[in-house]
Amino acid sequence: MSAASEPRLEEQRYRWPIPPEGGWTSDDLDRIPGLPPHTELIDGSLVFMSPQRKFHTRTMWLLEKALLAHLPHDLDVDREMSIRLDARNRPEPDLLVYRAGADMGATQTWFPPEDVVLAVEVVSPDSLERDREVKPRKYAAAGVPHFWRVEANDDGLPIVYVYELDPALRAYTPTGIHHNKLRVDAPFLVEADLTEIYNRGR
Repeated sequence: MSAASEPRLEEQRYRWPIPPEGGWTSDDLDRIPGLPPHTELIDGSLVFMSPQRKFHTRTMWLLEKALLAHLPHDLDVDREMSIRLDARNRPEPDLLVYRAGADMGATQTWFPPEDVVLAVEVVSPDSLERDREVKPRKYAAAGVPHFWRVEANDDGLPIVYVYELDPALRAYTPTGIHHNKLRVDAPFLVEADLTEIYNRGR
């Protein structure tokens, strides 16, 4: 007996994109119609995001607020903008800090890795392997100098794992694990009370 098809998908008659020979390219992300929001390209394959949990959205809000509060004038920060690492890889970090001169205006969809100073990934259950292994390895190989990975502890509070690029190895070296309070000096001074994730400063 064959498995019954998902009624919701049958009703929508959704047609999944069929990859060309050799896989998709970074430029295809801007041309494929009907892609779900925040679709990434990893090794020529499309990666779709599951719905975000509250931990994920609140962590992005908390860290974006902290980055903006300390941001030097020659840098800027955005949420969920992709990095065009090469022709087959265009991941989308949850937050990225980039050189302000790389801002090309309202229709821009990606940044080149040489303009990205910091990439931040907030880990979800379905992105655990990508955020711990695949994406940091690719960011490092492309020369992104700083990387933060954020995971939830048992109480639902963020733990921030901080890494800095070793340029000789083109690999990240861990420089700190931050519970409750984040304070780093590179790429610039940033401080945040991680326990405020659900309070919004109230």
